[in-house]
Amino acid sequence: MTFVTELRHVSTGSLASVADRPNSRQTLSGLGTSEIPDYFSRVLRRSRRTGVTAIIDPDLPTRDGIRTHPQQRTTRSQTMAVRLGDEAPDFTADTTDGELRFHEWKGDSWAVLFSHPKDFTPVCTTELGTVAKLKDEFEKRNTKVIGLSVDPIEDHHEWAKDIEETQGAALNFPMIADPDRVVADLYDMIHPNASNTLTVRSVFVIGPDNTVKLTLTYPASTGRNFQELLRVIDSLQLTSERKVATPADWTDGDRAIIVPALSNEDAKELFPQGWEEQKPYLRLVDLNG
Repeated sequence: MTFVTELRHVSTGSLASVADRPNSRQTLSGLGTSEIPDYFSRVLRRSRRTGVTAIIDPDLPTRDGIRTHPQQRTTRSQTMAVRLGDEAPDFTADTTDGELRFHEWKGDSWAVLFSHPKDFTPVCTTELGTVAKLKDEFEKRNTKVIGLSVDPIEDHHEWAKDIEETQGAALNFPMIADPDRVVADLYDMIHPNASNTLTVRSVFVIGPDNTVKLTLTYPASTGRNFQELLRVIDSLQLTSERKVATPADWTDGDRAIIVPALSNEDAKELFPQGWEEQKPYLRLVDLNG
């Protein structure tokens, strides 16, 4: 089956129409901006490696079951990553739980999207087992978890057997199959100076409003600390609801910091229990009091 994309070279801004057939890709013709059909629904897909931005018609199939969606209309430079406050790019992908559309699957929950360099690797195996054991902890926080690897879906299913055997916990959240690195490119998960083909250990915490609240990047050699991730989610959720920030090494139940922008007069209304003022800008409050 044929699907059509348009390619815009970052440096020249030139456009070309491309038809993608099995085992074949060729340029059909050059196009000016005015020649683009009005009905063409544009979706942006970056490729840092080629310097090309692809605009994909979401009504037509892409390879390996992954396509981006019309909401993603922001063209990013070659070096720009997904940043805090950005809308998390939407996509449709094959996963171990079947095909899903990310924003639809996520709904109004919090979400953690985290990537793995490759299937059947030792550090990733321990990470996935750990996350599976923390299912109840994520659910307490109204947080959905979804993983990603650049290997095909068949490998994911085989790997899941190893994870259950060695870690004592079955995979209980979806794993995205991203062999064409579509999602990896959308989220800038491949860092060429580390590896041109494998994703780094990226973590994205995404809020109910679909914006990115936190990003973490680990090298392939270092496993992630998921207790720290739970701690950060606790902080993000608390500070999104109350006018506080959390100090170093804070854990749920510890004193928080009243945000400096809040005057003492307004603080008295929100925190009638009072607070310790170490400096005018450093006021510690016990939220359990």
